[in-house]
Amino acid sequence: MTATATSNAAGSAAWADTLLLSFAQAGYVRAEPAILQPAEPFLDLSGEDIRKSLYLTTDLSGEELCLRPDLTIPVARDYLASSRAGQPAGFSYLGPVFRYRSGQASEFLQAGIESFGRQDRAAADAETLALALEATAAFGVRDIEVRTGDVALFNALLDALNLYPVWRRRLVKDFNRKISLEQDLERLAAETTATRSEYEGVLAALAGSDRKAALAFVTDLMSIAGTTNVGGRTTAEIADRFLEQSTLKSGKLPREAITVLKRFLSISGNPDEAVAALRALTAEARLDLNGAIDQLESRVGFMAARGIDVKSTRFSTAFGRGLDYYTGFEFELHHRGNGAGPLVAGGRYDGLMTQLGAAAPIPAVGFSVWVDALTSIGRKVGA
Repeated sequence: MTATATSNAAGSAAWADTLLLSFAQAGYVRAEPAILQPAEPFLDLSGEDIRKSLYLTTDLSGEELCLRPDLTIPVARDYLASSRAGQPAGFSYLGPVFRYRSGQASEFLQAGIESFGRQDRAAADAETLALALEATAAFGVRDIEVRTGDVALFNALLDALNLYPVWRRRLVKDFNRKISLEQDLERLAAETTATRSEYEGVLAALAGSDRKAALAFVTDLMSIAGTTNVGGRTTAEIADRFLEQSTLKSGKLPREAITVLKRFLSISGNPDEAVAALRALTAEARLDLNGAIDQLESRVGFMAARGIDVKSTRFSTAFGRGLDYYTGFEFELHHRGNGAGPLVAGGRYDGLMTQLGAAAPIPAVGFSVWVDALTSIGRKVGA
């Protein structure tokens, strides 16, 4: 099915009218970004699952382009290029996206919203979740399980533990990619580089360096060698690995930090229970996470004010969505008893705008609707 045919099919569907009307009534203006996009933002900022599924091409000038794999980054780029950049603005969308999906169509519809510039973050998060629930109702799907998390809490904990930056980056990467953190924590507890390495001189030169200095050093070395990558790894990835090995020579990840991290990652339940458990943990460990916990608690209050049944919502400190640009609230909506894939998914990504070129940080939150999954369940429910 072509993009035009897909869009026409969406436009004639009753669910599309209901969905877009819901977004419009909430103040979200329809956005229609170009299908062909610069590839660099997706390669640099998206999760690994998206990066490896891109459809790439190159124009006559040599610029690498791709068919848009999702709509968050395209909508954000158009907003930053507009006269409204930096001001509060909300956008909705419904259109085709393109990703390789084994055994499934690579062109499929995606709907959603993006909210930019709102400083009342907790209220904006709650509104986003409420609109996501309305989106499932537009398809006639109501038996929804709400799964939530908050990567800002994890980042705040890593800051409070005062870990080496290289350990912090490694753990954040694990968290974002849904890798087993407990397994990596045990490796960091046991790992040292007591055995000699053929790169002993490089590791010694990097001792105490920050990431910027390490990247500059490795870039110079690779320039001398006349290469820009080794075994498919970029210069930045190689610099990170050398810096990690250099840091590990100075000792292990403290057992006390591992104990706190494991206890933190075991916290789950409804949001009120999670807040209580987090307050208890921080008090006993004498760590200050009050700002991040207060934001969670405020969000829960706004969720209740929006009519969301907070007690039936699941919160987990270990919950992550696998996209590198999320900075706070994250959520997925699932149909109870119907597979592992989300029907709607989204969250807060306050760091993305500066990564896309904004001169100052701009708050941002939004979600994407998996239209094919929702229409399939909607048909079964209505049968």
